[in-house]
Amino acid sequence: MKKKQTFIIEIVDTKDSTWQGKVNWVNGKKEQTFRSVMELLRLVDSVVAEGEEGYLGGKTF
Repeated sequence: MKKKQTFIIEIVDTKDSTWQGKVNWVNGKKEQTFRSVMELLRLVDSVVAEGEEGYLGGKTF
């Protein structure tokens, strides 16, 4: 089993029947904005599937 990953999701708006906001990847100490639920799922999936190398590249905190 891969290492557990922790995300904090902040929903800022709900335009066009979808969510916009920020996702913080606690383990990788990175933050990325997203424009739809599908984009959020892709970001989270990239981290879970690829581990420490996922596309959640955003800014480091």
